[in-house]
Amino acid sequence: MRTAILVLVSVMSLGAKISAQTLPAPHAITDPKQIASKPNAQVEPRSLTIEKLFMTRQIGRPTWSPDGKTIAFVSNMSGRNNIWLVSADGGFPTQLTVSDQRQSGITWSPDGKWIAYQSDYDGDEQWDIFLVSPQTGKVVNLTQTREIAETNPTWSPDGRYLAYEVKPKTSGAVEIDIYDMIMREVKHLTTNTPQDKLNVTPIWTQDGASIVYTQEQAKGTDSNIFAADIATGKSTLLTPHDGEQLYFANDVSPKPTPDGREILITSNAENGYDNIGLLDVGTKGELNGVFKPGTVKWLTKDNSEIRGHKFSPDGKHVVISANVDGNEDIYLYDLATGKSTQLPIAKGLNEPAGGHQAFSPDGTRLLYYHNGSTAPGDLFVYRLASGKSQQITNSLVAGIHSEDLVEPYLIHYPSRDGKWTVSAFLYVPYNMARNGQNAAIVYIHGGPTAQTLNSFSRFIQFAVNQGYMVLAPNYRGSTGYGKEFQEANLFDMGGGDLEDVLAGVDWIKQTGYLDPKKIAVMGGSYGGYLTMMAVTKAPDVWAAGVPIVPFVNWSTEIRNEDPVLRESDLATMGDPVQNKALYDDRSPINFVDKIKAPLLLLAGGHDQRCPKSEAQQVVDAIKKRGGTIDFKIYENEGHGFARVENQIDAYKRVADFLLAHVVPADCSCSVNE
Repeated sequence: MRTAILVLVSVMSLGAKISAQTLPAPHAITDPKQIASKPNAQVEPRSLTIEKLFMTRQIGRPTWSPDGKTIAFVSNMSGRNNIWLVSADGGFPTQLTVSDQRQSGITWSPDGKWIAYQSDYDGDEQWDIFLVSPQTGKVVNLTQTREIAETNPTWSPDGRYLAYEVKPKTSGAVEIDIYDMIMREVKHLTTNTPQDKLNVTPIWTQDGASIVYTQEQAKGTDSNIFAADIATGKSTLLTPHDGEQLYFANDVSPKPTPDGREILITSNAENGYDNIGLLDVGTKGELNGVFKPGTVKWLTKDNSEIRGHKFSPDGKHVVISANVDGNEDIYLYDLATGKSTQLPIAKGLNEPAGGHQAFSPDGTRLLYYHNGSTAPGDLFVYRLASGKSQQITNSLVAGIHSEDLVEPYLIHYPSRDGKWTVSAFLYVPYNMARNGQNAAIVYIHGGPTAQTLNSFSRFIQFAVNQGYMVLAPNYRGSTGYGKEFQEANLFDMGGGDLEDVLAGVDWIKQTGYLDPKKIAVMGGSYGGYLTMMAVTKAPDVWAAGVPIVPFVNWSTEIRNEDPVLRESDLATMGDPVQNKALYDDRSPINFVDKIKAPLLLLAGGHDQRCPKSEAQQVVDAIKKRGGTIDFKIYENEGHGFARVENQIDAYKRVADFLLAHVVPADCSCSVNE
């Protein structure tokens, strides 16, 4: 039986507004000769197995019960992403839902009678909204629309209504609907949204009379905040601006202001980096469904990525997180004093949890998620009065210990064109000899608007334990480094970002550890695309390649992918006719004849983002030339693999493939071992 772990912590006060300073950046190594393998006599090489690592539990989104006594969360403890219940004081969890299909987006109703969630079929992303009774386990499919995806359910304060996002299968636009739990009727809050716009993240005001939401542009470089009056259906733009700027609504204050209400926002409008502010909204004329946009009071002005999350129930604090070069910390911001208090948590990915509210209903506790390079994600409860954190879930399984896992180096290296400093995490095995004989894997994240963080990776820890050095670069286009860096690969996909990956290879070769002929490349989604670009545009660099759920042909990808992604790709690559030369040059399928490295491709049968036909094109082209290729489609999966048995099978294939083609030093590895 598991027991809760109490962690004593002391509160750390920054003593000043975040806006008045630059958050200290973690130390980064810039000289490859300073990379050193750490000695550890207790670690047994090649002792970790794929089976054991992928049986470490994954913890998904949680939600507080209305009385604050129970926490519901999503976990794959049963092999499927189902809903579990656990006491807010810790203890052994109870499985609530039993389903072969994955579940996510859970939120507890204010009256405690239902938990709303979303679920799709075999990863096809055609989500329905479901309700489950936490008392009886009874499940109700609320929407039952196979050709329409409904996501992100959000309860009104009185629990009568459920707002959610709506996207028909053939549409590039996302709307917001409201379901009346009493009348069993659906009201369309937004309609006729342009195909390149997405209305997301509905947030109810405390009186339930209106909803604040964010409208995102497909290109990903511009967004706005709107307020919609429920009675009239009128939406008011609250963030008019010139040029392209990002505005995201995080929460609406529970405290009324003399002239209206305040909205916690995250925006890059102040200095090109994500910071937080309070947006004043006047309520004059609200009876007519018209709001009055106000001004933004900036709470932070930092050159890191600061995100707003939630107001405390009394409206006196907000909880925020700061991502500084791939490490994310949590702060409590006192709105009266302007001072921030950092929660003293181990470095890694730390973020407030709890879905639509991280604070407990009485405001005395904060639910958060900690994920570090040597510890998979777990839920913790922080008590504001005592400064104590209590671990609620335990994801590591017997036989795997945090002290046996490797913490990465944070490194910085120059881009090949000299325009950027590229940040990356470098994992170095324990006891590796600096003899120029070792192997490496370059692990490319997807997105591309995403970021490799200092977080737990099951496969990376396996690879390092096998004796591979692993480089995880945050190439241009990644989030976390400001607007200019994030937009640096627009209309240059597969160009400068690929060069940033190759610059990282140049850098790790200088550590003295590696055999330059023993470097593999792998990645998923856009990382799979860049893997294909790497083996076709720089074929002499690689000893093997593993593209996972990739796309390989911009023209067919745009023709066959989900319409939301199509609008995004058109906005970031330009018109396919006018930019035909760019489309052709950045489609690796056109350069399959250049490939020298052996390939293993993995795909999902229900993938709506990078359809399996993309990977199939590579297989067909290589076979047409008389070559051989390893290929596996998981027909009951989508964009990535949710079922534990498929995760294990997929990454055992990757492991066997790499051990056969890119053998670590001092390893007599065989695929038959």
